[in-house]
This record gives sequence, structure tokens and C-alpha cells, in this order.
Amino acid sequence: MTERKQMPLIPLRGLTVFPNMIIHFDVGRDKSVKAIEAAMLHDEELLLVTQKDTKLEEPEHEDLYEIGTIVKVKQIVKLKPPVLKVLVEGIKRAKLLEVTSKEYMEGYIEEIEEEELEVTLETEALMRTVGELFESYASLNTKLSMDMVYSILGGNSPVEVIDLIIANMPLEVAKKQAVLECLDITKRIYKVVELLQEEVELLKIQKQIYNKVKDNIDQTQKEYYLREQLKVIQEELGDKDGLKADVDSYKQKLNEHQMPEEVKAKIEREINRLMKIPSSSPETSMLRTYIEAVLDLPWEKSTEEIDDLKVAEDTLERDHYGLTQVKDRILDFLAVKNFSRSIEAPILCLVGPPGVGKTSIAKSIAEATGRNYVRISLGGVRDEAEIRGHRRTYVGAMPGRFATALTQAHSNNPLMLLDEIDKMMGDFRGDPAAALLEILDGAQNHSFRDHYLEVPIDLSKVLFVATANSLSTIPRPLLDRMEIIEVSSYTSLEKLQIAERYLVPKELKKHGLTKKTLKISEEALKYVIEHYTREAGVRNLERQIGTLCRKATREMTTESKKSVTINSKKVQNYLGAPKVNYAEKNKKPQVGVVRGLAWTAVGGDTLSIEVNVMDGKGSFELTGNMGNVMKESAKAAMSFIRSKREKLELKENFYQNIDIHIHIPEGAVPKDGPSAGITMATAIISALTNKPVRNDIAMTGEVTIRGRVLPIGGLKEKILAAKRAGIFEVIVPKENEKNIREIDADVLDGVKVIYAETMEDVLEHVFA
Repeated sequence: MTERKQMPLIPLRGLTVFPNMIIHFDVGRDKSVKAIEAAMLHDEELLLVTQKDTKLEEPEHEDLYEIGTIVKVKQIVKLKPPVLKVLVEGIKRAKLLEVTSKEYMEGYIEEIEEEELEVTLETEALMRTVGELFESYASLNTKLSMDMVYSILGGNSPVEVIDLIIANMPLEVAKKQAVLECLDITKRIYKVVELLQEEVELLKIQKQIYNKVKDNIDQTQKEYYLREQLKVIQEELGDKDGLKADVDSYKQKLNEHQMPEEVKAKIEREINRLMKIPSSSPETSMLRTYIEAVLDLPWEKSTEEIDDLKVAEDTLERDHYGLTQVKDRILDFLAVKNFSRSIEAPILCLVGPPGVGKTSIAKSIAEATGRNYVRISLGGVRDEAEIRGHRRTYVGAMPGRFATALTQAHSNNPLMLLDEIDKMMGDFRGDPAAALLEILDGAQNHSFRDHYLEVPIDLSKVLFVATANSLSTIPRPLLDRMEIIEVSSYTSLEKLQIAERYLVPKELKKHGLTKKTLKISEEALKYVIEHYTREAGVRNLERQIGTLCRKATREMTTESKKSVTINSKKVQNYLGAPKVNYAEKNKKPQVGVVRGLAWTAVGGDTLSIEVNVMDGKGSFELTGNMGNVMKESAKAAMSFIRSKREKLELKENFYQNIDIHIHIPEGAVPKDGPSAGITMATAIISALTNKPVRNDIAMTGEVTIRGRVLPIGGLKEKILAAKRAGIFEVIVPKENEKNIREIDADVLDGVKVIYAETMEDVLEHVFA
């Protein structure tokens, strides 16, 4: 430290001056101007000290920092009075001891002499670090030229270099003052290194932010430029407004539709959102798809339904032969509809074997009722979203099948065919059958909400017709919502009529033939039906008629014939040996052999049950690939026989000394069902009593261990099977009498039906 001196003082606001620093600043306060004038009268030196609070106009000693810089005034330029622009050069640091204030501020100071930096490896490394950091700082700070950097780093001493570096950095006053007040040169260098490192990091982050902002601005400018180009292209192509034109068309459609206010308000919000979203956003296309899906729904469009029952009846009769029950139900619905316009459309379920025309019936119903027809295939559907739609939370979402079908139908009152409703399956993606419960409920489907559309859709005007092969796989709650109409197997007579009216003309047209070029006799069609097809429907019959057409066409081509007539003999030439052989009735009554009646998926059939009784040890053998139900029927029949031993004139404990073997040919064919009970009981009784059973009688029914005869199903098919085998007397349960009344007269023609309530009633008629 040096001796105490007195010199003029100027307090600086927001500025710190370092030794060796040349700087100019403006002076406007009266005391500061007079301090400069006083300095110019003596040795042109004055003390510059930074104020702690920049807002003070009249600072005191305690408002100033302790360390300041002695400067030499180089130049004074008078600006607008009283402001002066002063150019000064920093000389050395000084400590402010006391402040006096008269016309100007004076300070008593002690000059601070800088120590020389001792050259060591540490100090040399420090200075190199300072140089590298300052170069990095200058490369990031565009306001600092590299010439100035090299000029500063090429200074005389490290002390001078450090002061000039910190003087040229735009730091806060507090940070600069901290460097100014650091009298230990080594510590001062460390502090500058720390500040440089901090500023370099800050500048790097600032540059990254600037680059990101610049990229965003460049992308925005690019999009703007491309949009302007697109506008020009659209103007050239005639689409002058682009998105605006689409939005206007959406609004026009929205105003044209008579939809609920809730739906209209939602679509208006979505259209407004579409206008605000950038066209490059992926949400734009998703919003467009959604808006179009809602606007395409036939909110108020409906077809005019047919009121004339005669027209509807003629349409149904024209397209289908038979099916009286189905036709009656549709005509009943139309008749009631004429009286009450508010009636809910029924939900019909046509149940029957394959090929009986369930799907084509639905088409005819649509035409007969004047409704548009749309088909929804439910076979194999596992995902609940197929019914209710996908939620709009991911790309690729779409409406459910019912909303899509309504759009395809172009009317809000179509006939929707739910094909193969019994073949839906549930898994981890949900239960589609459960999702159908709301749709097929007349009390709920007036406000069905699709997960994708998220607006209520009225399905109450839709006429739903479902098809199924079996009711066993349809859940009970879903079955409860549908009206079941059974479409049974066709009789041979019905198949003949269908073939003559529909199948033959269709196949002739398909193969380019006419009735003149190919004639298929009634005898030939009957032969095909009886010996080449074994089915409930007519699909296979149609294929066989198609084969006849192809063979006949080939014969006409190779032998240059103009026409061909097909009879039963020619059928064998074209189709080969008969593929179906039905069992005929036995030639004479036999002991232990009884003819039963069975129902199969392809119609009815007769079933011979054979029983042998042999000496043995009381074993009970069942063969013929029987299922559990039939095995239990045989055991129930045996229990009944043992309970009636005396009445049947059997020995006491007769079953202990004999073996009973029941067999149902053919052994390789699986058999099961609850309708062979009385047949097996009769066969066992016949074998035990050695009484032959009539060969011209057949039977069907379940038996209990008390001898009651329980009702069964499939009577129409079973009676047809009996007639086909040449048997015209059948025994059926008494409780099935109501079902017999529903069978067509031509099926029952020539058949004697015997009703049995108990096993005793059966035994009255069976023995020869």
C-alpha cells in the first residue's frame, strides 16, 4: 500500500472500470461535472468508484464499493449541456478511505500497487487456460472480434491481460467488481477462469436455443412459402380455396342434415378445430375422416316402405317356395305397421341347417318391405371394437360395422342381415356378443353410441334379421332379444319344386343354355335328389344340376347335337354311381331289432338298434360309437325293464345270468341325442321276451326310469326319413302332438302317427 492521497471522485452507475482500460462514458450530474473540471486543473486524474445502488442520485460513502480505479482523463467532449462525454484510461486500483462532498465529491485514497506474478507451472497453465477459454468465448460471442482477442492476449503482463479480458466481457457489475477487488493475482486468475467457463457454457446453450428457434422459423417460412405455392396451384386447378372449400362443404352438409342438436354442436366444434390445426399436422387427416364419417350417416334419409301386403306377398312367393312360417311373420309385421307407424321393427333370427336359403330370405324380405339391404358378416368376429367401433385415441381408428353398414345402406331404415350370428367368439379383445345386446334391444338402440363417432345413432328403425345354424352357441341374453324362426329342412317334394322353379333356370342361364337345348325331366331331378344329395338345403343339389349342365354341354359340343334330354339313366352316366343309399325297412319282423328315427345336420335318418341276449354274468355292453346321452338312455331303459320284471314275465334276477349287448350300426359313425330311449327299451324287451318287432313301424322319444316318454325335436325330418325307408307308421311322444300339427300336410300324407305317454303305450303297438 502507498501513502494517503486526495483526489476528485465520480460515482459510476452500472459500470466498472479496470486498469489499462480505455473507455468513454457520459457525465450528467452537476457534482460529477465539477469533479472532472477540478481534475483538469490539477494532474487530470480522478477516482472512479461504482455505486452499489444505481438509483441513488446523491450517494454517500457507504453507498460506494471500497475498491475503485484511478483514471487519467484523455478527452472531454461537450454534448447538450450539462452532459459531457469523457474518455479516460485506467491507471491503477485504489482503496477509498473517506469521502468528502462540497461542490464535488472528493475521496481520500490509498493506491494499490500490483505485485508481479511469479512464473510457475501452475501460473503458466492458468494463463494458457485463460487464453483458450477466452478464444472459445470470442468464437461464440460475435460482438468480439478475433483481432481484439489476440491483441488482449498479447499484452505485457498477466495482470494486464486478466483486467482487459474481464473489462471486455458483458458481465454484471457485481461479478466485475468482485474481480476488481481481488488483490491476490493468482486468485484473480482463478476467478476469471471460472467466469469465462460459465460464460462459455451459457453462450453454448444460448446458441442451441437460437438454432432451434431459427430452425422453427425456417420451417414456418418454408411452410408459408409452400402454402402460397399450393394456393397458386389450386387456383390453376380450379380449387381456389383449398381447405376452406372443404370446410364450407362440411358446413353446407351439416346445415342440410336434420340431426340432433348434440351431434350438430359437436361437428361444428370439430370443424372449427380443423380450421385452427396446421395442414401439416397428422391430426388434420384424422379430423377430416371423422367429420366425413359423421356427415355421411343417413340421419334423416329413409326409404318409402311398402304398405301393399299383396305386393309383399307376391315378392316373397316369387323368390321362395315354402317357408310358410317366415312369410307369415313378415306379412304380420307389415299388416301391423300399416295400423301403427310407431311400431318397433322386430329382430328376427332365422335358424336352420346350411343351404336352406336363410340369407336369400333376408334379401327377399328387404325387397318385400321396400328397405335397402345391407349384410354384416359376424362369422369369426372376435373383437368387440368390430361392433362398437375403435376409440379415436390412435391412428387407424374406424367406426364399427353397424355404423359403416348404416352409411352403406344410404337410409336409416334398412334391413341389416347379421349373418352367422352363432359363430361369434369372445377372447381377450372383448365379447362381441355382449356388445350386440344394446344394438338388438328395441328399448336401447334408439341412441346407440359408436366408440369412434361418439354421438348417438338411432337404430330403432332398422329391421334386423339374423341367421344361425344352431342356437346352442348363442348366449342366452342375446337370444332373449331375438324372435326365433326355425327354417327346417326341405322335403323331397320341396326340393323338386325349388329345382324346377329356381335352380335349373339359374344353371341354364349360367352355362349359356336354354330349355330347348337342355331338358331335365322331373324323373331325373327326383333321382338326383334321392341318390346324389343328402342335405337339409339345396346347395349340393344346385352343384349336381350344374354338373349335369356341363356334361350335357360337352356332349352337344363333341357329338354336334342341338339338344339333350336328361333322364334317370343319363343321370347315372353323367354323375356316376349313386352316392347316397338310404336304409330300407326290414323285410320281416325280427327279435331284438327296432327301427328308430334320428335327426342330423343334413336332415332326418332311420337308425336300426340291435340287441343280443346271451348267457353270461350280467354284463351290459354298448357299441356303435354312442355318446353319453345315448348310453344313459340305454341304462335308464334297463332300469325301467328291471322294475317291470313281473309284468314283462321275466324271471327274478334274470339280468344276473345273461349278457346284454346293444349295437347301433354303422359303428364308425358317431351318434348321440335324447331321442333313442324308447327304441332301445323296445329292442331290449323284444330280445328278453323273444317277441319279434314289427318291421313297418319306427319310433322316436326319450324314456325315463319310470317309463314316461319325453318329447323330442326334429319331427318333420324324422317323419320324412321314415317315409323314405318305406315306413308309414311312427310312434312319437304325446307331448309332441302340438308340433305334428305345424307340419305341412304333404309331409304327413299317408303316415299314421301314434302318440305315446308311457312305455306301456309303445309296447301295445310294436310287436308283430
